Amino acid sequence: MNKTGVGLASFGLSGQVFHGPLIKVNPSFKIRTILERSRNISEKHFPDARIVRTFKELTEDNNIDLIIVNTPDPYHYEMTLEALLAGKSVIVEKPFVQDSRKGRELIDLANKKGLLLSVFQNRRWDGDFLTIQKIIEEERLGRLVEYEAHFDRFRNHIQENSWKETPGSGSILYNLGSHLIDQTMVLFGKPDNVFADIRSMRTDSSVDDAFTILMAYTGVKVTLKASYLVKEAGPRFYLHGTHGSYLKHGIDPQEDALKAGELPGGEDWGKEKESEWGQMNTEVRGNPFNEKYETIPGRYTAYYEDIARALKEGTPPLVTAEQANLVIRVIEAAKESNKTGKRIPV
Repeated sequence: MNKTGVGLASFGLSGQVFHGPLIKVNPSFKIRTILERSRNISEKHFPDARIVRTFKELTEDNNIDLIIVNTPDPYHYEMTLEALLAGKSVIVEKPFVQDSRKGRELIDLANKKGLLLSVFQNRRWDGDFLTIQKIIEEERLGRLVEYEAHFDRFRNHIQENSWKETPGSGSILYNLGSHLIDQTMVLFGKPDNVFADIRSMRTDSSVDDAFTILMAYTGVKVTLKASYLVKEAGPRFYLHGTHGSYLKHGIDPQEDALKAGELPGGEDWGKEKESEWGQMNTEVRGNPFNEKYETIPGRYTAYYEDIARALKEGTPPLVTAEQANLVIRVIEAAKESNKTGKRIPV
């Protein structure tokens, strides 16, 4: 079987925890080249891969067809552009870019050269989100009238010498907001307009670290919230409909399992403990239901399975660059709304 040769643009957290393991267990891919500026951490995990010190060495490697741009946000546009010009298909870590006009430029270039361009929106395959899709599709709450999603953390300190604390680079809106906005548009499509309140709430913070976004849709109220100052977290998801409600605490277990060194696979992968299942209080065909509702197992591996299919068949992936660029446009609208105090069309 001919495997797609893969090059990783970095081997930090995302390379070690997400892309590396997910690619390792997929028989359609082989990591052949890894960019590490000064270290050799990847040697232990991928002993057959070549380690290079510059991105140019990665783009000039004839053994790779797909480059994973999993570097800090400010480098996404430049590196993706260079990779596409070198004739490589590209997967970009979210957020896609920091400027939707540059995102449009990359999309046009990829289309012109017939190359795959996708963005790693892995949280489409969180178990709780897969469960929410099922609940909405099956109308278990009746007609949905309100959807609220949170992505909260507690990080009350400033990370010294981190690009994530640099104005113009680090931003909770681009970081966690990219996930929440993408999930919302999977469920409801493009919003009519956006209203946002974006703040810097940590002591001495130089970047935004909390937001509330209202995305306007006909028939359903959508609220997205994230903050770095939530020590006691409430539900991640609130869904309310004409027949009932669903509340979900906790977060998908896949990331913690990957951080612990586990490889995806097996019957129990992505399964959530029963104690973490969401609570559903509703009425189904006249019958009351007020119980824990089982969470569908998460499957981050589905992302690369779909990429393998798209490369083989020459068809669009499930996560397209067009979709990812629309996420950036929503973020830009949110920033404009915060500045003007007005609802901004998307």
